[in-house]
Amino acid sequence: MEIELKPEEFELFRRYIYTKVGISLSAQKTTLVKGRLNKRLHQLGLRSFRDYYDHLVSDVSGDELALFVSAISTNVTSFFRESSQWVWLEKYLPSLIEAKRDKKIRIWSAGCSSGEEPYTILMFLQHHLNDFDSWDIKILATDISSKVLSKAIVGSYESKHVESLPREIALRSFEKVRNDTGISYQIVPHLRSKVMFRLYNLVTDPFFFKNKFDMVFCRNVMIYFDDETRHDLIERFGKVLPKGSPLFLGSSESVTTHRETFKLLGSSIYQRL
Repeated sequence: MEIELKPEEFELFRRYIYTKVGISLSAQKTTLVKGRLNKRLHQLGLRSFRDYYDHLVSDVSGDELALFVSAISTNVTSFFRESSQWVWLEKYLPSLIEAKRDKKIRIWSAGCSSGEEPYTILMFLQHHLNDFDSWDIKILATDISSKVLSKAIVGSYESKHVESLPREIALRSFEKVRNDTGISYQIVPHLRSKVMFRLYNLVTDPFFFKNKFDMVFCRNVMIYFDDETRHDLIERFGKVLPKGSPLFLGSSESVTTHRETFKLLGSSIYQRL
């Protein structure tokens, strides 16, 4: 039996999730929240959403918050998503190579989900850098969901997620693994070793990093935020990107403020001024 979500209960969730992770839930999301969380309530043996709210806020580990966020957000991603951005990056790469005399590249994949984005970045660089192995490349890949991060760390994907990749890239980037459920494709250790996965909250965690990033990917994350939270996040990205570096957003996202800090280059790509 489906448990009903009362308006006052939805309001509790709405305020809590906004405070914790910056996600803005409108009243139109009531049905979505009820539908996606009913299974969790039954798993926990709870009879009301108020009971689940009490369970959520009392969990100091943060595990339940991660499950809650995963349930109400949509983790849809794929390799080489937003194709026009990779076309742009191919043209930009020579200038980056010229500037990086120390052959060090640092990139942040903020909101990395199940890992397709950071691994795509590495596939791209490996394909376009003739001396890829001589470069010191590190990618920080962060997400608020421990569930999707655990999958990203393993780096194992179904064949349907890999088959659309160019054959040369797929052969160089994946190992075919046979198991009880069939065949899966796992990112080769050489590439996985270049990614540092971290549980990270873009809204509440501090932006304290040892070095600035050569580029930041934060795609299809800000669609869940309100204008104030987007404004603050863009300002924080401006502090971790050196002048001239690109910020990649999702196709439905844009920088509407901070025009003195970021300039639109095209395809939801912005340059730090």
